[in-house]
Amino acid sequence: MNPIVAFLIRSFVAVPVTIITWLVCYIPLDFTFWSSTLFAILGGALTHVILSLFQNTSYLKKHQLSRKEYRYIKKNLKEAKLKIKRLNKSIFKIRDIYSVKQRIDINRITKKIHKMTTKEPRRFYQAEEFYFSHLDSLVELTEKYSFLSSQPKQNSEMGQSLIETRKTLNELSKVVEEDLYRVISDDIDTLNFEIDVAKHSIQKKKELKFPEENRWLK
Repeated sequence: MNPIVAFLIRSFVAVPVTIITWLVCYIPLDFTFWSSTLFAILGGALTHVILSLFQNTSYLKKHQLSRKEYRYIKKNLKEAKLKIKRLNKSIFKIRDIYSVKQRIDINRITKKIHKMTTKEPRRFYQAEEFYFSHLDSLVELTEKYSFLSSQPKQNSEMGQSLIETRKTLNELSKVVEEDLYRVISDDIDTLNFEIDVAKHSIQKKKELKFPEENRWLK
């Protein structure tokens, strides 16, 4: 669940609890104003904590993750987000028109993988190669390419290095595209299964329909 939405839900419950606790303490129980306020704050805070624990437990159960696994994934996703920011910064610094499409594809795919694994953390295991190898290579090569291409004067050796780097980045863009397909592979399998079931259902209806039509014709 979105952290802001989760916080709003907790607040929506905690605020009325705080008010009711204060009223109960101050009027029927005849506590002092400050004692009632203290108990009200404690009641609201406790409600927040309990709901937060419940939300976290439900979230982990939904995605079939342990707390240790989720902390590990969250840590790596946080690091990856910083790397993707560095990557995008370098991408937009490059003024080379020959690699525009390549850079757009890299930007789109890396963001897509990160967004999907953030939304569904268990997908992280299908994208480990991307996070632990391919993303690092992309960042390093793009930063070097950005630096070299920004130089006012370039000799033949530098030009050759830029060509080789561009070729390697092109190959890497295809590799991360495969990473994306790997992340959504389960969805593709599920879709294919649903298509097969739908086709079987349609075929079965046709087979039941035609004998009935033939019977009426006779």
